[in-house]
Amino acid sequence: MSEADPRPIDRRLFAGFLRRHRVAAVAVTGWSLLEAVPALASGLLVAAALDRGFLAGRPAEGFFWIGLLGTAMVFRALMTRTLTPWLGRLVEPLRDDLVTAVAAGAVHRAAAGARGAAGADVARLTVQVETVRALVSALLRSARQMGVSLLMAFVGLAALSAPVAAVTLPPVLLTLLLCAPRLSVLARHQRRQLSSEERLTAAAGETFDGIRDVVACGARDRAAEELSARITAHRDAVGAVARTASANTLLVSLGSHLPLLVLLSAAPRLLDRGALSVGELLGATSYLVSGVAPALRSLVAVLGSWGVQLATVLRRLSRSTPARQDTPGEARGPGGLTRTPRSFDISLTDVSYAYGPEAAPVIDKLSLDIPAGSHLTVVGPSGAGKSTLTTLLAGLAGPAGGRLTLGGVPAAEVDRAWLRRAVTLIPQEAYVFTGTVRDNLRYLCPQARDADLLASATAVGARALVDRLGGLDAPLGLDGPPLSCGERQLVALARAHVSPASIVLLDEACCHLDPAAEERAERAFMERGTTLVVVAHRISSALRAPRVLVLDGDRTAVGTHARLLEKSPLYADLAGHWVSAGIP
Repeated sequence: MSEADPRPIDRRLFAGFLRRHRVAAVAVTGWSLLEAVPALASGLLVAAALDRGFLAGRPAEGFFWIGLLGTAMVFRALMTRTLTPWLGRLVEPLRDDLVTAVAAGAVHRAAAGARGAAGADVARLTVQVETVRALVSALLRSARQMGVSLLMAFVGLAALSAPVAAVTLPPVLLTLLLCAPRLSVLARHQRRQLSSEERLTAAAGETFDGIRDVVACGARDRAAEELSARITAHRDAVGAVARTASANTLLVSLGSHLPLLVLLSAAPRLLDRGALSVGELLGATSYLVSGVAPALRSLVAVLGSWGVQLATVLRRLSRSTPARQDTPGEARGPGGLTRTPRSFDISLTDVSYAYGPEAAPVIDKLSLDIPAGSHLTVVGPSGAGKSTLTTLLAGLAGPAGGRLTLGGVPAAEVDRAWLRRAVTLIPQEAYVFTGTVRDNLRYLCPQARDADLLASATAVGARALVDRLGGLDAPLGLDGPPLSCGERQLVALARAHVSPASIVLLDEACCHLDPAAEERAERAFMERGTTLVVVAHRISSALRAPRVLVLDGDRTAVGTHARLLEKSPLYADLAGHWVSAGIP
């Protein structure tokens, strides 16, 4: 998403946010208008106190009007107190929405195969999201109040004396016009600061993660120079922002005094012509000194710093959030259309994949058919591409060459929603969510009944674990007891079994289970009629499968266990290693 994206996050997110929280938004608007009553009435009450009270020889009436002004100030404090909780109802949900949007963007990019953006994503989720939260909170407290007060002060000034409003409004407009070009300059510097911050965070994260290799390879000086350059660039960007903001502050400070100077210059003529009374002059001065000048100064300064910073951060965040529900970057068919396969047959024709344009292919011209409902075990040495193959079959990456189809439909054209329902991948490191056992088991099938959950847990051998934990209502994750790696795998297997997936990919998903438990889990999926692809951890997985795929570069082979012992030296070596190592 470019800087000029026509759908930046500040429009997409805020439009939907305000629709969902319209009650709070309306309440904030209403209470803000009531909060600004003193700004509207102050000059009128001062003028009445003088013209109708003290200057007319009626001090009691003058004190009455001054008392009303004091009452208005108390009323304002009460309105502010009432308004504050409503501001919280806008700020905190907005932060939650931002975290959700940015996290979704990170997950979607990872699903699309993006690499190396972890440091920038951390900066977005921590620094930038919290920056937005703080800025929105500050703007709602300050800019909102100042903006409404400025508007009310001019309404009151116009009600008090139209000629005074006519001569003081142009300087205010002139100040705003002079500040507008400066805001674009400040925004450009803010974008530069955020870009340098992301680059610094990403570079520091990569360096610290690989610090042992950096030291071992004697690259300390080079790494220090690169980080120093990032730090210097960030320092320069911060300095540019500070200098521009200071210049804007000076301009606004000078401009905020112009209306009062214009009024004082025009006052003698207005008084002589009877267009303005003494009380109205002091009332107008009160509006300008206590209302217009501080409100204008604060409003423009706040918008010129916090407002520009907020817009810049939101635009930066917009580049990391998904513009649509499916995974960004995933290819679509001709005209952007997707297709729904009519079967679950998988076919690979000369499929290749490499982790970089200059890298050697991990999978090189692999041709393979996996009919619906079949069972295939994948074996090979470490780095042969077994996990890469499951990633391709799950649609989490696209082949660099060749053709991969599901039900005759090219993988790039398969409807993403259909694919996510049809295919489930269980990696070696199983994930358990914080919640109940029920929440974990029906995560891929929210409508599943408790009986279905227990049946799937029984089928894969996880029922004893569920009972030991305390049943479906027992807590898991951060709220529950610690689980072993094998217990986590049982939870993940039960979750996949209860899902509607017709294609299940087990990437060493049973490696922490004993052989009997592994066999039970695999047989549960076979009896379910699922297309099952197993990345083998033991020879027994290969013995159970009708077909075995040996990944070995350009010597890749597929066949039965007996056939491969004769045909593939690598498979014979692997089988011999498993037997000699006592791995059943």
